[in-house]
Amino acid sequence: MRIFSLIFAFLLLSSCKTEKKNNVQPVDELLKVEKKPEINPDKTKSKAEEALLFCKAKNLNTDFCILIDMSLHSGVKRFMVWDFKTASISKKYLVGHGCGNNPWSMDGSKDNPSFSNEDGSHLSSLGKYKLQGRGHSDWGINIKYLMHGLEETNNNALKRFIVFHSWNMMSDDDVFPKGSPEGWGCPTISNNAMKEIDPVIQNSQKAVLMWIYN
Repeated sequence: MRIFSLIFAFLLLSSCKTEKKNNVQPVDELLKVEKKPEINPDKTKSKAEEALLFCKAKNLNTDFCILIDMSLHSGVKRFMVWDFKTASISKKYLVGHGCGNNPWSMDGSKDNPSFSNEDGSHLSSLGKYKLQGRGHSDWGINIKYLMHGLEETNNNALKRFIVFHSWNMMSDDDVFPKGSPEGWGCPTISNNAMKEIDPVIQNSQKAVLMWIYN
């Protein structure tokens, strides 16, 4: 009888150990966190080289341009001021995109947003823009730049009232894994960011290229 009791106890203990082992999560899973995305230097350099050729052909500013990589999460700095002289990024900022069907001012599409050139879509449009025409904005620090769409993917920008401006809701620093608040399609940056870049654009002798790509 004692032998049967010992065998039963052994089997019960083995069963408990197996169940416990099966319920234990691997250390890798416990430590797994969403990796913060970063700007791809090769992709950015390639875009900048193409941008310079475009600026020369269209008589735009060849000292600097603005590159916005919408393939990046909206919670990281993906708005880049590219210095053609040094072939490097001189400034980086957060930038918002259009909300589409998501609630305005939330971050419903911080990853893989949709794009459209259609009026009323509340989405941002990809393509090259000429920043020309500084005016009053009701948002941020009350400065806006008109965005003249130069491609079929963004040639409705002026009709859609898509302009470059700042917004009080935009952060100066990365907010990842959260996303930046989404508006109705305008590329929006923080007030402090606009205070930095406004005089640079304003003092430019030629119109500035802004290229939004994915």
